Amino acid sequence: MTPDRTTRTGAAHRLAALVEDALGGPLPVRLRAWDGTETGPADGPVVVVRSRRALRRLLWQPGELGLAQAYVTGELDVDGDLAGGLRRMWAAARERRLHPPRPGLTDRARAAATAVRLGAVGPRPPVPATQARLRGGLHTKSRDRAAISHHYDLSNDFYRLLLDDTMAYSCGLWTEEHTDADAAAAQRAKLELVCRKLGLTAGARLLDIGCGWGSLTLHAAEHHKARVTAVTLAGEQAAHVREQVRERGLEDRVEVVNQDYRDITGGDYDAVSSIEMGEHVGDAEYPAFAASLHRRVRPGGRVLVQQMSRGRNAPGGGAFIEAYIAPDMHMRPLGETVQLLEDAGLEVRHTESLREHYVLTVAAWERTLEERWDEFTALVGEETARVWRLYLVGGALAFEQRRMGVDQILAVRPTAEGVSGMPATPARWYERLDAS
Repeated sequence: MTPDRTTRTGAAHRLAALVEDALGGPLPVRLRAWDGTETGPADGPVVVVRSRRALRRLLWQPGELGLAQAYVTGELDVDGDLAGGLRRMWAAARERRLHPPRPGLTDRARAAATAVRLGAVGPRPPVPATQARLRGGLHTKSRDRAAISHHYDLSNDFYRLLLDDTMAYSCGLWTEEHTDADAAAAQRAKLELVCRKLGLTAGARLLDIGCGWGSLTLHAAEHHKARVTAVTLAGEQAAHVREQVRERGLEDRVEVVNQDYRDITGGDYDAVSSIEMGEHVGDAEYPAFAASLHRRVRPGGRVLVQQMSRGRNAPGGGAFIEAYIAPDMHMRPLGETVQLLEDAGLEVRHTESLREHYVLTVAAWERTLEERWDEFTALVGEETARVWRLYLVGGALAFEQRRMGVDQILAVRPTAEGVSGMPATPARWYERLDAS
């Protein structure tokens, strides 16, 4: 066993006492401080507090957001495998019934006194440059555009480096034929499944709301000869899709529109898709979004929503995700989304959980990030790369542990006579997906 080098006056010991008070239980990880002292389980992951500024940041911003700020700036780190470390911390919290920090006045006073003894008292550290700074009313068009731009306009070069050649930034479908590294095949299988669920045929009109970098739009136009209106709020995405449309000679089948979904006009589409865009709509705005889906599709047409969800008692995104990745996002349990879609006049005919598939999808992205770390840091800087490492590792664990999920929801707008046009069974949707 590694000897405990902590003295009672060492920084690590003082910090550990604060953590144990906050958690209401013993330290689940080993802690190493800037003065070289260590304490905690000898066989656990090692959390490294590299500078006094990390403690100062947590005094000003206690909880998840302060920890995330300290991590992305490099003031706080984990030695070795970050995923393994986070997994063990979650497991320890579950097994020991430890509660998340909710510091009261006494806790804050004790933390402040410890900070004084450790020389960590000072002004509030600046907010990291990578943290979102949004203004205006929640889910106004201008604020939504800024929120989408913060994440999706990072640069097309960044996403080309991270994603496979489909440029699909959503959960793939990992069939038995896929290897762990075959992310592109998983994405193509997902795109084909979506097109089959929507019943696309040559000449069918598809409205792709939140089209991303055009993976579904291009697949539907190329492989199913559909006529697609692709809508995105992100300028970088719109530019990429237009470039791909020109390169593939699809100008007669694809129209790319850079606008808010609330500004979409027209209707009578044969099908409408929304792939992992509904999380950005907002809670209060979702009934109007669902009504828009109903309004855009013709009677007998189909709507497919692929959307992240949360467990009934799970928080969903959390402070880090909302501050650094997807500002203003909202996730709800699957059943609530189904109810909202049906309240809008759609008939939900099929739901499918892809939760385990997202663990594999995010793991593939995270492997790429680690394998090409130097390229990512050269492109976007160390701080942004650390944001994405924490995001991908934490996201994979959230899906693994059922704190988050992702579902495909297929609905129809029945005719006045109640005709859905749905097949008797969905068996053919899944035939030879890998050959598509």
